[in-house]
Amino acid sequence: MKANHVCGKIYHIGVNDRRKPLFENMWPLPGGVAYNSYLVADQKTALLDTVELGTGGSFADEIKQLLGGRELDYLVVNHMELDHSGEIKNILEAFPHVTVVGNKFTLKILQNYWGTVQNFQEVKDGEDLPLGHHILRFVTTPMVHWPESMMTYDLTENVLFAQDAFGAFGTLDGTVFDDQIDLRDYETEMRRYYSNIVGKHSLHVQKALAKLNGVSVSYICPLHGVMWRKNPAHVIALYDKWSRYEAENAVLVLFASMYHNTEVVADYIAGKIVDEGMNNVRVYDVSKTHVSYLISEAWRCKSIVLGSCAYNGGMHPMMEQFCREMEHYGLKNRQLALFGSCSWGGGGLRALQGFADCIGWEASATPVELIGKPDNNKLQQFDQLAKEVVAKLN
Repeated sequence: MKANHVCGKIYHIGVNDRRKPLFENMWPLPGGVAYNSYLVADQKTALLDTVELGTGGSFADEIKQLLGGRELDYLVVNHMELDHSGEIKNILEAFPHVTVVGNKFTLKILQNYWGTVQNFQEVKDGEDLPLGHHILRFVTTPMVHWPESMMTYDLTENVLFAQDAFGAFGTLDGTVFDDQIDLRDYETEMRRYYSNIVGKHSLHVQKALAKLNGVSVSYICPLHGVMWRKNPAHVIALYDKWSRYEAENAVLVLFASMYHNTEVVADYIAGKIVDEGMNNVRVYDVSKTHVSYLISEAWRCKSIVLGSCAYNGGMHPMMEQFCREMEHYGLKNRQLALFGSCSWGGGGLRALQGFADCIGWEASATPVELIGKPDNNKLQQFDQLAKEVVAKLN
C-alpha cells in the first residue's frame, strides 16, 4: 500500500488486486481491480472506508504508521459491501476507541457482519462532521447500490468521496489520478463496471445526481479506480448519460449459433448495415463473449439485433442468458431487430419474440428466419431487415 496525497490533509490509501479472477464471483477481471480508502489527518482523524480483507497485507498497521502514533477518531462507512468493509473488524481491534460513522441502515448491516459495535454515531442526510480544517457532510444515496450507501462531501476542499459511484474495473498502474492515464480504454471498463454493477439502479443514480446540482466538486474519490481531479464534471456527465439510458448511434449484433448458420446470417446483416451507411457496428458471439461485455455494449448501442438458432424448441441457452440479464437490468430506450435460423420446427426466433414482448424495446425491423443452410438466395431475405434497422436508427 502507498499513501498518495490528494489535497489538504486528505490521503488515498489503495490496494491493487491482480489475483482475483472474477469480481463478485461473476465479472471477469482481466485488468484486475483497485480498492481505495481515504484518510483525513486533521485535528480529528477520519478513515473513509477500508479495503477487502487480506488484499493489502496489514491494513490496520498501515493506518497506524500513517497516523504516526495519533489515534483514529472516526471510521466513516460509506458502503458496507465486503470489498470495502472487509478490514473494519481489524480497524476496530487496532483502534478500540474509534467512533464508527454511518446512517441508520449502516448499523444493522455492520452488526450482521462484525457483531456489536461499541461506538456508533448515526448521521442523517446533510449532517456535518467538523474535523478541523476539513468539514465532512454526509449525503445519503440509497440503492446506489445498497440501501445504506452514502457519499461524503468535504466542504473545505470540495472533495466528493463517492463510494461505488464513478468507479471502474482495473488496477491503478503507477497512477491514481485521471490526468495520468489514457481515458479511452479506461472509460470502456468504467462503462462495463457501471452497466453490470450499478446499472440496474439507474433511477436511484439519477436521484443521487440531483443532489449534486449546484455543488462545486473539485475532486471525486471513488472506492474503485482513479480519482478525478482534472475534469470531475466529465465523469458525472457519463453517469448522467448512462443512467438516462442514452446511447451512441451504433448497432450491436449478437448471435447464438451451433453450426455457423446463424453466424453467417449475423455477418451478412452486419455487412448490409454497413452498406446502408452505418459504420458503427459490432458483432459478438454470445457463446464466446462473457455476458458482462455484452451488457456493457448494450448500454453503449442504440440499436440491438439479436439472432438465435433453434435449440430444444427455444432459443440457444447462451442467448437466453443475455435476454434474462437484460430483463433483470431493465435497460430502456433501445431499438430491437430479430432473426433466427432453424432446421425444421423453429423456436429460436419465436422465443426471441417473447423476449421482445417482455422488454418493451422499439421494434426496428420485421423479424426474419432462415430455414436450413444459408446460400446467396436465402441470405437476400435479410437485406430488408438491414435497411429497416438503419432507417429506424437514422
